[in-house]
Amino acid sequence: MNRKEEIALHTKEVEEIITKYLPKEEGFQKTVISAMNYSFLAGGKRLRPMLMLETYRMFGGDSKVVEPFMAAIEMIHTYSLVHDDLPAMDNDDYRRGKETTHKAYGEAMGILAGDGLLNYAYETVSQAFFMEPGNVRVARAFAVLSKKAGIYGMVGGQTVDVETDKGEPVTREKLDFIYALKTGALIEASMLVGAILAGAGEEEQKMIEAAAGDIGLAFQIKDDILDITSTMEVLGKPIGSDEKNNKATYVTYEGLEKSKEDVLRLSKKAVESLQSLSVTNEFLIRLILELIHREK
Repeated sequence: MNRKEEIALHTKEVEEIITKYLPKEEGFQKTVISAMNYSFLAGGKRLRPMLMLETYRMFGGDSKVVEPFMAAIEMIHTYSLVHDDLPAMDNDDYRRGKETTHKAYGEAMGILAGDGLLNYAYETVSQAFFMEPGNVRVARAFAVLSKKAGIYGMVGGQTVDVETDKGEPVTREKLDFIYALKTGALIEASMLVGAILAGAGEEEQKMIEAAAGDIGLAFQIKDDILDITSTMEVLGKPIGSDEKNNKATYVTYEGLEKSKEDVLRLSKKAVESLQSLSVTNEFLIRLILELIHREK
């Protein structure tokens, strides 16, 4: 089995877990539920719940308590994409080869679908408290997820990104801040939640968070590269949007070749950090390395 086939099998496993938590499309509010599910089921790598599950397994986790967190992180990630695509933000018509939610359901329902996914994420993750009522790690993991998704995490990064889109100068310091929070925070949350739920020690948690930060930065730089080098057919969304919108990216500052080198460097650094731990998960290492070569 090659690496892509192996990842496809793991993706299928993750997909089966997280889709169990989707709401049923019924009741007078079924339109917004349909829009939520449309967004969630549009495809994607399921990278964040997969990183969470594999980190959890790496530290010996073997309970279903991680499952609501897996579904919740993907709901949070999906809501951020739904809102990111809105006319007031990036105004994109396609995502993962399909019409964006606001194009398919209208702008108002697009906003509500994002709101619904965010709220339902916390409703979903709250199930973990009932699954293991005496497990203090659940509360710690919940706190990490909440902070990394909010104003000190993804929303904070998105805020600065929006402000720079409206004409504020993009310094390298601001760009690093945006990348660390807008993209890196949810990847850090994914791996850190997995480690916490499985009982990793404080030093191990710090190492996981640092490695996840490197993975997040490498992932975003690769996105910047693909926006230049890929095609609409492969990427599933319009390319060249950064240049069209005069948006500064990592490639703007470092150039294409240096950006490619940095993706490789950061990914290898993350792998070395994980390999220095007393526990191992060889699939997790292969997954991170595959991100270097992804085409979408």
